[in-house]
Amino acid sequence: MMKWSAAAKRDCWFILIVVLVCAALGLLPGAPHLETPAGRTVRGRVTAVDDSGLTRHGLVRFGSQKLTVEVNGETFAANNELRGQLELDKVFVPGDAVRVVVQAGDRPGESMLTAQDYDRNFWSLTLFAAFCVLLCVFGGWTGGKALMSFIFSCMVIWKVVVPLALRGYPASWIIFGAVCLLTAVIIFLVAGISRKGIAAFAGAISGVLAGLLMAHGFGRLMDINGAAMPYAQTLLYSGSETLDLQDIFIGAMVLASSGAVMDLGMDIAAGVEEVARHSPRLSGRELAMSGMRIGRSVVGTMTTTLLLAYSGGYLTLLMMFASQGTSVPDFLNNPLVAAELVKTLIGSFSLVLVAPFTALISGWVFRPGRTVST
Repeated sequence: MMKWSAAAKRDCWFILIVVLVCAALGLLPGAPHLETPAGRTVRGRVTAVDDSGLTRHGLVRFGSQKLTVEVNGETFAANNELRGQLELDKVFVPGDAVRVVVQAGDRPGESMLTAQDYDRNFWSLTLFAAFCVLLCVFGGWTGGKALMSFIFSCMVIWKVVVPLALRGYPASWIIFGAVCLLTAVIIFLVAGISRKGIAAFAGAISGVLAGLLMAHGFGRLMDINGAAMPYAQTLLYSGSETLDLQDIFIGAMVLASSGAVMDLGMDIAAGVEEVARHSPRLSGRELAMSGMRIGRSVVGTMTTTLLLAYSGGYLTLLMMFASQGTSVPDFLNNPLVAAELVKTLIGSFSLVLVAPFTALISGWVFRPGRTVST
């Protein structure tokens, strides 16, 4: 009969707790609805189109596209309204899978269908399934735990962070609490409840807290109001006019950088653990200095990673400023650019600070006289 080690038993109990928490989160009510949905949304397939109601003005189209849509074996007529917004408008062709909104008509039994968007659910689920298989095949048991942490993170953000922020609670501190919880679950699921996990968790949270305090300070000093976030104004006009967009933006900065901070904390803690295992006579100070040297090697690439990740989402904005010959001071003073600049620098500060924090904590955790985790 196979005997389970104490570490394996702890992992199993921890995974069971995470699964139960995910199930409990799934039963929680979602975010409060600001408006009643216009109707139910169903999947359909376009069988025919009529573009006679569309007109083109330069690059954009306006008007109404008439569709014939098949839903559950029945054929219906549907409208697709184009408003001249390239990022939102769609022009369907026969064979497209679409989501249509079904609304009650003026007469009993009569329904009106409006095309909402392409139906991307099938390919989204296919991509997610492929990701799950690859993660579990490559990572094995550790990959399975990483997948569980991924699902748990999605549940916490959707079922806890978003509803509480919509109800007017201080978003930045709600997000900080969620990041603490997510960091604990992710690190202890992947690394196990061990000294390495404790060092990585403590170092990562120290860096996140420092980044949060700096974000509050510089976000207000630079008057970043948070309206640069996508759909921020739409959210206000939809009935959430009391929300503090600046506080939400500060929380978003913390959430965006927390993954990289967590990664760096784990890298340094794992490195110090290996040094302590192979050189058990090193003092806590020497182990801390080893962690510092590991951190210096990783910080440079990690901060550049944040820069590339953030700037990639605003590539068209950079192209527009370049094409207009905007000067560098005016470019940096633009609200959208300033928001991304603050986000990048605050995230980089968190990364730089988490390195010495984790190194010092790891040096204390793995100092001689303390058992090195396996």
